[in-house]
Amino acid sequence: MPSIVVLGARNLGGAILSHHLSNGWQGAAVARSAETLETVRAAGGLPLEADASDPASLRAALERARAELGPIDVIVNAVSAARPTKPGPFGGGTLREASVEDFRGWTGAVAEQAFVFLSEGVRVGAKTLIQVTGGSARRAMAGRGLWAAGAHATKALVHAAAQELREDGVHVALLVVDATIDSPKTAAMTAGRDENETADQAQIARAVEYLAGQSPRAYTHELVVTPAGDRWLP
Repeated sequence: MPSIVVLGARNLGGAILSHHLSNGWQGAAVARSAETLETVRAAGGLPLEADASDPASLRAALERARAELGPIDVIVNAVSAARPTKPGPFGGGTLREASVEDFRGWTGAVAEQAFVFLSEGVRVGAKTLIQVTGGSARRAMAGRGLWAAGAHATKALVHAAAQELREDGVHVALLVVDATIDSPKTAAMTAGRDENETADQAQIARAVEYLAGQSPRAYTHELVVTPAGDRWLP
């Protein structure tokens, strides 16, 4: 029975875990809040209380997952890793107005958490590592340069890991969701919009399953998904 560990179990992470559990996988999820951990348990997954940005904390959680589930086939990083230090516009605001602290929260924290995921995922022996990111990994936007810088750094780390590990039979992939994801988190933002303008969590979970099922003879290292009602730029 294949196994999956999802980092971040609220919203998209929870949908990814539930999809695989319903398809007969063993599953676990890393989260910090008691409410989210209880949701994982109720869905039939193994709840792992840990901070996915802290190497020691994540290492302990992944080792527990391996001890209880056996060898880990797939680890998916679906964590929203930005840690802004103060209220302000999404993405960090303009470079003229942003501070070094804003950079650390919107750029440094995102890149660092991706690094922790990749390095600890390799150490625990996972066969497939999938990093979820957004459209900012493809293009920068005015007022969101700090966020885009973190996303671009994440992309670079994933690409480097893919090159380093593919000959060892470890599949590393970047899943770019170039859209607003329809979830409770974005309900106020997406209210009244046509469903084809937003990304469906269930369909993204299927994209994860597709990547997880690939063989060394046909790896996809970067997959971009975009709903038909949203813009698409090559």
